[in-house]
Amino acid sequence: MAALRDWPGAVEAGGSASRQGSSGVEVALRSEPARPAPLCPHGPTLLFVKVSQGKEETRRFYACSACRDRKDCNFFQWEDEKLSGARLAAREALNRRCQPPLSRMQCVERYLKFIELPLSQRKFCQRCQQLLLPDDWDKHHEHQVVGDISITQLKRPSQLLYPLENKKTNAQYLFADRSCQFLIELLSTLGFRRVLCVGTPRLHELIRLKASDDKKSNIKSLLLDIDFRYSQFYMEDSFCHYNMFNHHFFDGKVALEVCRTFLQEDKGEGVIMVTDPPFGGLVEPLAVTFKKLIAMWKEGQSQDNSHKELPIFWIFPYFFESRICQFFPSFCMLDYQVDYDNHALYKHGKTGRKQSPVRIFTNIPPNKIILPVEEGYRFCPLCQRYVSLENQHCAHCNSCTSKDGRKWNHCFLCKKCVKPSWIHCSICNHCALPDHSCKGPKDGCFICGELDHKRGTCPHISTSKKVNKAVRKQTKKSSEMKTETTEGQSMNRTSVTGKMQRRESPSVSSLLNVQ
Repeated sequence: MAALRDWPGAVEAGGSASRQGSSGVEVALRSEPARPAPLCPHGPTLLFVKVSQGKEETRRFYACSACRDRKDCNFFQWEDEKLSGARLAAREALNRRCQPPLSRMQCVERYLKFIELPLSQRKFCQRCQQLLLPDDWDKHHEHQVVGDISITQLKRPSQLLYPLENKKTNAQYLFADRSCQFLIELLSTLGFRRVLCVGTPRLHELIRLKASDDKKSNIKSLLLDIDFRYSQFYMEDSFCHYNMFNHHFFDGKVALEVCRTFLQEDKGEGVIMVTDPPFGGLVEPLAVTFKKLIAMWKEGQSQDNSHKELPIFWIFPYFFESRICQFFPSFCMLDYQVDYDNHALYKHGKTGRKQSPVRIFTNIPPNKIILPVEEGYRFCPLCQRYVSLENQHCAHCNSCTSKDGRKWNHCFLCKKCVKPSWIHCSICNHCALPDHSCKGPKDGCFICGELDHKRGTCPHISTSKKVNKAVRKQTKKSSEMKTETTEGQSMNRTSVTGKMQRRESPSVSSLLNVQ
């Protein structure tokens, strides 16, 4: 799983649970922005809008695409804010200071020198998370340094590097070898020869490890990841420093061309993208990024193959299914439970609600994917796909309906299967947990309250904007009239208040505090 995470987009997945408060923040995606988004150390920022039930607050703002906590990236700018030349220069200087200390080329040169050293001179600083050359030893003599770094260790950097686990910014959970081996065998069985690993460093290294040990394996891999530490272990054609939330290549056109060449090799045949985004990441910007990668792949396709899709494995929690399928209608969710080495809950072998909620979403037909029977999966002849053992076929729904690995029950009032812990609520007119609150806000549109669509597709959104604009205009007019009548008495106070308001610009955290 990629490193940066924990945007409030996690709330968008949970049905009615996603509307616990009366307000929220949404990303404002534009097909053709009027001007480029301002840059933070993590690349182009995203445009957000704060909305509340019944109205839309139209003053939008830019914030970091990857970090939620301002301690990690304090970028904030109103969309209509004009910055002075001094502030722009200071921002550019900050962005440069926040970049990795070594360029991509320098990392490659150091790696080539490192592997030429005798075993006794190959050292790794655990504090700085850096491979050390002899010239570096004096600077790190007080740090915790590991010696005798073997070639085998260099081939498995995810075991040498500390996972980034700050839950507000970094949450680097790594696939367990069991899940990696399943994926590698599946990719080989399906006939793929190249794997674009987006935020899956452990899968990348195991693919390369198998290729070096097994001459029969012809699968190649390219890793795109925001963790720049991996740049010291790979050549330029194996790793690109990349932000999947804004499709930003930190090393510019050179890295972008590496990715393009990889996707378009053999006219785009035999390649698949496997991605494991941070679970707290917003689905919308991820979908936009993945569509840009798909477009890059399609550039190498002939017109005869224009109907083809880039095969994708998107690894994400099952409760994001509706959001993912909204952007990729051809995707379906597999029952396979992905587990992680360094996550306390997402482990193989757990039962009931403790099972891993992480699944594989794909545009590959599920009847082509064989899940391991020895790990608790069976083939359903009616659905023509593999499902978990407890996922029983429902005759009323005509499918195996369970999402979380437990047996679900059919509700005849809701006309669908629901979780075994849910009961039908006559007040809410749908199934929910027994102790749920019937007074909570319902799903639907922030603008008009209707349940059949979201704010982004609301037919009344333009009307709402006009009404809000008229209200603000009238308020401003009233305020100006009031100021004119008391000009001699309150001008000083107005000036001081204005200065205080400018000083106290809202923090990103406060604006993004979705309850």
